[in-house]
Amino acid sequence: MNKQNHKNKSILAAVTGCALLTAAAFAADVPANLKPALGSTPDASLLPKSEFVFEEYVTLDPVVVVGETAVGHRQFIPITGGKVAGPKLNGEVMPGGWDYQLRLPSGCGSLSADYFLKASDGTIIHVLNQGFSCGAPGTGERSYAIPRFEAPKGPHDWMTRGSFVSSIEPVMQPGANGAPPKLLAVRIRFYQIK
Repeated sequence: MNKQNHKNKSILAAVTGCALLTAAAFAADVPANLKPALGSTPDASLLPKSEFVFEEYVTLDPVVVVGETAVGHRQFIPITGGKVAGPKLNGEVMPGGWDYQLRLPSGCGSLSADYFLKASDGTIIHVLNQGFSCGAPGTGERSYAIPRFEAPKGPHDWMTRGSFVSSIEPVMQPGANGAPPKLLAVRIRFYQIK
């Protein structure tokens, strides 16, 4: 056997060995007596519950269209302010944030809103709300996102530690004289997962 054939066989054996070790590591045996069975619907008592904690009415400037990029149609919407109200948080949306949007050729798209709230006690809270949707743009359709909050230590740090989901509904201003409606604001409701 020449050196090259021996080297190729050694490489093949090493690759095969790594593949077998990897497969063994990922092939966990599930005990037959696992209750409830893997993949079965959990009991209702085990399902996550959601609690409405607050909502925002976020005012917006007109859309700024960047245009077609290598990854899709890029645009962003400046956040100009708004109100925050609810059982666990009240205050205002601070002007100066952004809602970055990317529409993919498939028709789906992502959003990433990055902005700050000012609670009624003066606490500043950072919000990063990210989502992915395949709904038609401009239809007034509700979408969902996963928010992350960063609050300073104190009465609002429950937001930093919690898990949340948000629903986003566009607020449209009717167009005059048959013109299409215009996006005026968004209403975002936040739910804590418990």
